[in-house]
Amino acid sequence: MNPPLEPLTLDRIQERFDQSPAISALGLKVVSLDYEGKELKVRMPFQPAMERRPGTRQFHGGPIAAFIDIVGDYVVGMMLGAPVPTINLRIDYLRPAFGDALTAVARVRSGGRTVSVVDIEVFNEESALVAIGRGTYASKTG
Repeated sequence: MNPPLEPLTLDRIQERFDQSPAISALGLKVVSLDYEGKELKVRMPFQPAMERRPGTRQFHGGPIAAFIDIVGDYVVGMMLGAPVPTINLRIDYLRPAFGDALTAVARVRSGGRTVSVVDIEVFNEESALVAIGRGTYASKTG
């Protein structure tokens, strides 16, 4: 990864989430970040518009996919000072995701000069793993 000009703080990431029409619709809240461990943890609350079938409180896969991509993007972006473009994204849904919220933990596995690889795990409120993603992101902002 290129050295950061000014790393994104927890508050700056939250501000960017809140200012983006697409991201703010998901209601994401930054839980924690760790520059040394290259890790970002974010919570996504359940909303009726995310429901797969009415009355089930089961998250639809679409919002989960967006959640995975955003958190993967920002774990790289927090190190560089701005979000980065997604190159590729793979998601495996492991079990239905029910409840009031999901939490994603993204970790940079490889941060190169031009490309970074990130693993993203999504957990329900009982800490059961519901989905995993692997994203490839540009290591330059833009």
